[in-house]
Amino acid sequence: MKLEALFHGIVLSWGWRRWLIAFVAGALSALAMAPFDAWPVLFLTFPTLVWLIDGAALGRWGGLIVAAATGWWFGFGYFVAGLYWIGYAFLVDAGTFGWMLPFAVIGLPAVLAIYTGIGAAIARLLWTRGTTRILALAVALTATEWLRGHLFTGFPWNAFGYALTAPLALAQSASVVGIWGLTFIAIAVCAAPATLIDDRAETRRPWLPLGLALAILGGLGVWGTLRLQRTPTRLVDNVHLRIMQPNLQQDVRFNYAARHQVMDRYIALSNRITGPNSHGVHDATHLIWPESPFPFILTREPNALAQIANLLSPGTVLITGATRLPENFNPADPHAYNSMYVIDHDGSILTLYDKVHLVPFGEYLPFEHLLERLGLQELTKQQGGFLAGDDRRVIKIPGAPPALPLICYEIIFPDQLAPPGERAGWMVNITNDGWFGISTGPYQHFQQARVAAIEEGLPLARAANTGISGVVDPVGRVIKSLPLGVEGVLDSPLPRPIAAPLYARAGDAPAFIIIAIALLFVVRRKLSATMIKI
Repeated sequence: MKLEALFHGIVLSWGWRRWLIAFVAGALSALAMAPFDAWPVLFLTFPTLVWLIDGAALGRWGGLIVAAATGWWFGFGYFVAGLYWIGYAFLVDAGTFGWMLPFAVIGLPAVLAIYTGIGAAIARLLWTRGTTRILALAVALTATEWLRGHLFTGFPWNAFGYALTAPLALAQSASVVGIWGLTFIAIAVCAAPATLIDDRAETRRPWLPLGLALAILGGLGVWGTLRLQRTPTRLVDNVHLRIMQPNLQQDVRFNYAARHQVMDRYIALSNRITGPNSHGVHDATHLIWPESPFPFILTREPNALAQIANLLSPGTVLITGATRLPENFNPADPHAYNSMYVIDHDGSILTLYDKVHLVPFGEYLPFEHLLERLGLQELTKQQGGFLAGDDRRVIKIPGAPPALPLICYEIIFPDQLAPPGERAGWMVNITNDGWFGISTGPYQHFQQARVAAIEEGLPLARAANTGISGVVDPVGRVIKSLPLGVEGVLDSPLPRPIAAPLYARAGDAPAFIIIAIALLFVVRRKLSATMIKI
């Protein structure tokens, strides 16, 4: 009776009460993401969304407008609670960017919530009584989440499917259906309790969808556990990684006058003795520094390259981020690249990679000329903004398998990670999450990078300025890591890759097939219900 009273209270809510319920349900849903990983909360919040869409039928146009508004408020709460940490970036130089903080913390979630609103409206268009409406919601929201991850350069951060990746056994399903398949599963499974209050005259077994949902979760968990047991961590011979996490504050990173202080810190930290048998950096074959760590152009600072050469012993190479000027650099149009360098022990640059997927407003301005006239600039303060690299590619690194270089949030775009026809032996992800302070953002970023390792079946070495740095094996086990907000070095072997899983070979096709089958079933039931009414 209490559940039915709650159902009627939600379904019949209107006006500001309806929007408040949707907002709170969306905000609570953010607890399913790292670092809280309270994913069972979705068993409460998604049924609430289902019941709100049930009640939208009282509105005009078949409830489409009310459903869209309900979905928008749900998404707005979800993104405000899940992405509040973006505001930290605007406080790094509060005098310049502080006024933009409300636009980031409120404006970006308001825009992203449009996708959730459209998803709820599409679901309402496909809505029927009974169990089928659960699938309608899962199909519609997954479709709009996919669009969020691709349109206007894409931003798939905190896609609902990441809720099922906190338990490592459940996360193994990403190797088959990827994050979009997991998104469909998460919505369908967690919305299932909504049918418990369905009219028994129309739904003979209202408990069946929840029972089936729990069986699916249990099956995925058992399969994932077996996969983990059958896939032990194997190591690459004669590769010893050392990851340096400097925990450097952002204001220092942009201060050219602090260049000697920065380099001295990197050199000392990289060569830190970590135990009685440690020889510092001389124990490592590969030293990894984070994204764009220098407050200068590395190739224009011979003293810095000399310090690097003195630090590295023969047989050791440095993998580091750096800002790179193009060959045809024009001071009147001072664009640059956000790059990754591989540097030998004599200070020579062996290979480089230029970041392909840039961050809007962080590394470049959309509608650049117009916005610059209004006084806006990128958060990175790179005059003229950054240039995008030509393409994704696998790079050769002496003494290690070929690597897939990924800078910052490039690693969260699953269908754009690996170039076609090239199979790397590991992924190197360098990033600077120092923009976002001690917040939930870096935890979410690390979790999404970990899922990428599972999707591709590749080990991951990750260097982050302020954390979280770590080494992850190809099924998502964290071999070693450094916590957020500390300086230190991490010594670790490099795990071996495994055979390319289905997702690495087929991409999103398996997920699309599952969603297409569900859509056909929903449309058939919708047409049948329409014919009965006629």
